[in-house]
Amino acid sequence: MTSDSELNSKPSRQQRGELKTSRIPIKVVPQEGPMTRKPAWIKAKAPTHPRVIELKRLLREKQLHTVCEEASCPNLGECFSHGTATFMIMGDLCTRRCPFCDVAHGRPKPLDTEEPNNLADAILMMKLKYVVITSVDRDDLKDGGAEHFVKCVSAVRERSPNTKIEILVPDFRGRGEVALNILSQSPPDVFNHNLETVPRLYKKARPGSDYHWSLDLIKNFKEAHPQVPTKSGLMLGLGEEMDEVKTVIKDLRSHGCDMLTLGQYLQPSRYHLQVERFVTPEEFTQLGEFATSLGFENVASAPMVRSSYHADLQAAGEDLHEVTAVT
Repeated sequence: MTSDSELNSKPSRQQRGELKTSRIPIKVVPQEGPMTRKPAWIKAKAPTHPRVIELKRLLREKQLHTVCEEASCPNLGECFSHGTATFMIMGDLCTRRCPFCDVAHGRPKPLDTEEPNNLADAILMMKLKYVVITSVDRDDLKDGGAEHFVKCVSAVRERSPNTKIEILVPDFRGRGEVALNILSQSPPDVFNHNLETVPRLYKKARPGSDYHWSLDLIKNFKEAHPQVPTKSGLMLGLGEEMDEVKTVIKDLRSHGCDMLTLGQYLQPSRYHLQVERFVTPEEFTQLGEFATSLGFENVASAPMVRSSYHADLQAAGEDLHEVTAVT
């Protein structure tokens, strides 16, 4: 059990689990006993492929982070074995305490000026044709890290001009107009920002975020760059109702979102939000069909789908039924 002095200390170091979720508006009650048993349709491949070890070595050598590792993504083994990864820039400490996320909270270090070059070198060495660049929340920076995104995108384009780049950005805490002006200096090939859940659950799941900030961020980027596909994602199983999910999907489409991902929330530890229920594969299929009927260019909807899972295939407009189907 964590002591009171630890819980009340300033975030000067890495904080996970109980330390991370102790200061949010709606307290997380640590789950007692065994973690909720997952249904048969929740499966992940163990990260034992030699390619996984090779990529981890390269990432450590270049002092890079991936959201695959930091957020304990269940698809790490599959994606790494295929030579793909979602790079997480601006460090591994997030300024927010979202209780669904396994990325550590803390006081971030200054930006690494060598990170754009190291990132570009790693992508060149990995011979990647499609990359996703995301980040922790950096509310300590005036632009939320937008300029650093631009530097990373520019460095990758310089060394790997044929590589497609998707950026998965934070909400910039209401400073979207400033951030978008900066991002416009070097627009990505796909612009992604996740709403994560329905607005009723924001205080519980996304403290410090705002539903309308996120919608406006997508809308304003699309208006400024109509040729660039926009994308967003939701995780299900936090207590949302299906009608609420459909309303969010409608909101996304009306705000210029082109692509959508829907996946099952999985609890990283007993100190994170508990899974309220496991959404069935059939329900995911129904929601995917609903989204498609609204005009989304591509929809990936299945329990193991994550925002960056098979992002290259989704951006290419391929049918993701086979890769997201439950087996």
